[in-house]
Amino acid sequence: MLPIRFPRSLLISVLLLLWTTAALAAPIPVPAPPQINASSYVLMDFDSGRLLVANNPDLRVEPASITKVMTAYAAFRQLQDGDLKLDEQVTISEKAWRAEGSRTFLRVGTQIDVETLIKGMIVQSGNDASIALAEHIAGAEESFAGLMNQYAQSLGMTNTHFTNATGLPDPNHYTTARDIAILAQAMIRDFPEQYAWYSIRSFLFNGIEQSNRNRLLWRDASVDGLKTGHTSSAGYCLVSSAKRDQMRLISVVMGTPSDNARMNDSQALLNYGFRFYSTHRLYPAGEAVTEAPVWMGKANKVVLVLKKDLFITVPRGQYDGVQTQAEVQDRLVAPLPEDGPIGKLVVRFNDEPLTEDALYPQKAVERGSWFRRLWHWLLMWFQ
Repeated sequence: MLPIRFPRSLLISVLLLLWTTAALAAPIPVPAPPQINASSYVLMDFDSGRLLVANNPDLRVEPASITKVMTAYAAFRQLQDGDLKLDEQVTISEKAWRAEGSRTFLRVGTQIDVETLIKGMIVQSGNDASIALAEHIAGAEESFAGLMNQYAQSLGMTNTHFTNATGLPDPNHYTTARDIAILAQAMIRDFPEQYAWYSIRSFLFNGIEQSNRNRLLWRDASVDGLKTGHTSSAGYCLVSSAKRDQMRLISVVMGTPSDNARMNDSQALLNYGFRFYSTHRLYPAGEAVTEAPVWMGKANKVVLVLKKDLFITVPRGQYDGVQTQAEVQDRLVAPLPEDGPIGKLVVRFNDEPLTEDALYPQKAVERGSWFRRLWHWLLMWFQ
């Protein structure tokens, strides 16, 4: 039999097709992030908390008016706890009236409701509104700063310390890009209704209309916050957040040389994150992850769950590289309370550790009868 001969052009076409198919199947590497002219910056995924880009994330820097995100957070916590009301009237002190820098143009001795002061602080970055709120809540701005530090500690902002409610320079008033991202994440998560105020483009008070300094609100429809900051020593700073489809990102740039730089650099970070990464919910809170045998309990096994939704952020198109493994304590012995961790879920990406979270019983497992406990004790003895 004569050998079958294929045209050379057909062989070349087949080889090109095979090569193209293999190339498309291979994961596309994530390119280097954009070059940012800032003293420090981070890009964080809101749901997973993963830092996608970071440069000097723990460098201590001046927060300038980004401080007011914590001032607002503290006020919202007071509202949540019932210790403050939006319609409460605040008497404007001389100290608030004389505040330096950006202002809401409050008049000394007048009474302004809490909601107006908060909006003046958020939209206009009013130092006078910030001081008035601080004095009303804690009696003095210095006492309010102590409250701000308590909330910072509870959120895990380990490299932050506040001395005032405005962000005016002080040697002991500092934060980091990572801590500001943590604060922004908490603001969006804990107070979604009030967070909507950060997208207000302008605010009219006392006959004076002022625009929000976050110019990304006009440039990018997906951006809905958060706060600018500037002093001569801090440079131009911006913490911003945007949501596209079901993915939300938080960018923080500290110490850029100009207003345009902080806006352009923040936009570049957000575009980079949305283009090259995707976020996935691996397990909802309370959904069964695995199960394990239980000794000496009324039930023979326990279902293990997570207490909160577990999100991961990975390079776009590379979700197949995610691996999960449930690690459960040896020999689970009843009783097992619902709030007691009995294992962990370890998540890896391409065999590298990505994140982990504690596993809990879906339902508490009570002790079994004395006979069941005796029988299980004997079984355990001979194993």
